[in-house]
Amino acid sequence: MTNIPDDAEPPLRIDDDDRYGRLRLISWWRQERLAAARVLVVGAGALGNEVLKNLALVGVGTTYVIDLDVVEPSNLSRSVLFRPEDGGRPKAEVAARRAAELNPEVAFVPIRGDVLNDVGLGLFAHVDLVIGCLDNREARLWVNRQCWKVGRPWIDAGIQEIQGVVKVFTPPASACYECTMTERDYQLLNLRYSCPLLRRDEILAGKVPTAPTIASIMAALQVQEALKLLHGMAVEGGTAMVFNGVGNQFYTTRLPFREDCLSHETYPMPVELPLGRSATVAELFDAAAGAGLSRPMSLGLDRELVEAVECPRCGARREVMRPRTAVRQSEADCRECREPARPIVQSAIEEGSALASRTLAEVGVPPFDVVRVDGGGESGFFLLAGDRDGLDSAWRGPR
Repeated sequence: MTNIPDDAEPPLRIDDDDRYGRLRLISWWRQERLAAARVLVVGAGALGNEVLKNLALVGVGTTYVIDLDVVEPSNLSRSVLFRPEDGGRPKAEVAARRAAELNPEVAFVPIRGDVLNDVGLGLFAHVDLVIGCLDNREARLWVNRQCWKVGRPWIDAGIQEIQGVVKVFTPPASACYECTMTERDYQLLNLRYSCPLLRRDEILAGKVPTAPTIASIMAALQVQEALKLLHGMAVEGGTAMVFNGVGNQFYTTRLPFREDCLSHETYPMPVELPLGRSATVAELFDAAAGAGLSRPMSLGLDRELVEAVECPRCGARREVMRPRTAVRQSEADCRECREPARPIVQSAIEEGSALASRTLAEVGVPPFDVVRVDGGGESGFFLLAGDRDGLDSAWRGPR
């Protein structure tokens, strides 16, 4: 009889009835880590479809997906999860449901909305990492700053025709997306807004020509980097992987690090409050006082609030109460005399002001956000934990 040492590795058995059996053959693979992981995917277009498909196949436990748009016929040639009958339906919901059908053991939580205005910072802190499948600078810059505030790595990708790039950012040590922005990038970003700082109607998101093949390639790289991060493996933060499909050229380059980058702001661990965005600003101030913050207080608004528009000619005033990035220039035209009106923009709400009686939702605070309250020469950071239950509405595949 052969003697087997007590510390010998157990014999390798291939279980073809195990969904993840072939993945477990990878020496460093830990399926339990993936099952416990939470990932936020921003964008459910061509890249997002491929990312969601791969996350389902490898068994990532919970994936949140946000997208504002609906399925259009032009999406069908580049998006593996969409069908003709899905036309006009929210991309996030369709993609989440179809991805869940691929694996009944994982959950997909769809959010139909704009990442700038409809996703609280608490969700960024709740997940392990973020995967960006975006097509504009404004959203990338916002995701970058949110990830830096809560110290979450994020993986960005961009595609055009049959070329693409994947960038990996690991706060706080690596270069970030904003580190790479040039003066021209800021100029192009500012073109989206007119002089009164409202979104211009005529500046629309560009339609970028892409093939489904490049979406598959770059999304696969994104998920592969995500797998390494979720397994605690070393990744090259602050780098870009560039692929030119015309010449089949691939190279990796290190991104520049800017010491004075505006994105390099990290929030302290927030205090959890039982409040949600249905609470008033005044109730938030009371809770902050109970947590030790001195009065009088003010609520800092990460999203500048257009309280109203006011006509300088006839004096007509109309309430708006939406974040600046969600207000179009045409909405500022006076309905009385058709003259351009002036927006009344608030970046903070003072205790005792009229706006303090409004709910947090009414002043543009998204659900499950981390809010900053200033008082007595110091700042307090508070998580609106009352919104946490809203994170549980998930698609799961048939069992």
